[in-house]
Amino acid sequence: MRRGGQRIRSAPSTLEPPPLVPEPEPLDALPQREALRTEFEFELPRGYIDESGTLHRRGKMRLATARDELLPLRDIRVKENPAYLSVVLLGRVITELGTLGPANDQIVEKMFAADLAFLQDFYRQVNAEGHTRASVVCPHCEQPFDVELGGSRLGES
Repeated sequence: MRRGGQRIRSAPSTLEPPPLVPEPEPLDALPQREALRTEFEFELPRGYIDESGTLHRRGKMRLATARDELLPLRDIRVKENPAYLSVVLLGRVITELGTLGPANDQIVEKMFAADLAFLQDFYRQVNAEGHTRASVVCPHCEQPFDVELGGSRLGES
C-alpha cells in the first residue's frame, strides 16, 4: 500500500489464524437432555359422568400448540363470551378421558365446575412450566417442597 509516495509494509504475522469451525465436543461430554414430554396424565377431582352414567376420572392432556390457542378465537361462542375460550381450548388438548377417547368442547362444558377449574390450572402448569410439579411451602414447618399435580388422588403428593 502506498501513502504519499512512501511504501508501507506490514509486519509478518506470527499468530496463526483462529480455526473457522470449533472442534466438536465428544458425545460423552455433552449434557444429556431429557426427552420432551408432550402428554400428561391427570385425575379429575369429581369426574365426568357420561350419558350412560359411567364416571370418567383419569385422562391425558397434550401440550398446546399455537394453533390450539388461535383457532378458538374464531369460534362464535368465544366471541360472544370470552370465558368460553377455556372450554374450547381444553376440548382440543384433552387426548383421553376415561374410556371415551379424546374430549371435545361439548364434554368439557358438561363437567363439574371443580373439574373445569382443575383442568384450567393443569393446562397452565403443563404449558407454562412443561411439567406437572408445583413448588409449595409447608404451612407448619415452612419448608419448601414439590407436589405432583397430575395423576395423583387429591391430598396425595
